[in-house]
Amino acid sequence: MSQHKVVLLLGSNLGDGKKNIEHALEMLKSGGIEMLNISIFLTSEPVEFVSSNIFCNIATIISTHLSPIQLLDFVKSIEFEMGRINDSKDLGGYSDRIIDIDIVKYGELKFISERLKLPHIKHLFERDFSRILLKDLSNKT
Repeated sequence: MSQHKVVLLLGSNLGDGKKNIEHALEMLKSGGIEMLNISIFLTSEPVEFVSSNIFCNIATIISTHLSPIQLLDFVKSIEFEMGRINDSKDLGGYSDRIIDIDIVKYGELKFISERLKLPHIKHLFERDFSRILLKDLSNKT
């Protein structure tokens, strides 16, 4: 099985965000995902919705044999297991969440389906917190 380098962004703004992210990282590892690099933790205001809860965010580069859709199913199962019930696509907008795991880049693959679009343009080019985290990752590699 070939391995793929994938960039993930994780965020949480309910409960202890840092602990939630650390727990999600452990769940990824227990599922056979190898962490190649992890960014700094960064706090940020919610983007595209209003909340008094501040986000804790990180970016990570992982290595996986999973296909993009298999990886999406896996991260969604982690979100659900940690208590996230609604996906922003289901709600038609963003809301507070215990964990959010986004696939930002999957190697150099360009991929579009109803469930997943790669690369994740908003995280690569439009969101300041994402650019800071991705820059931190690139400085570590």
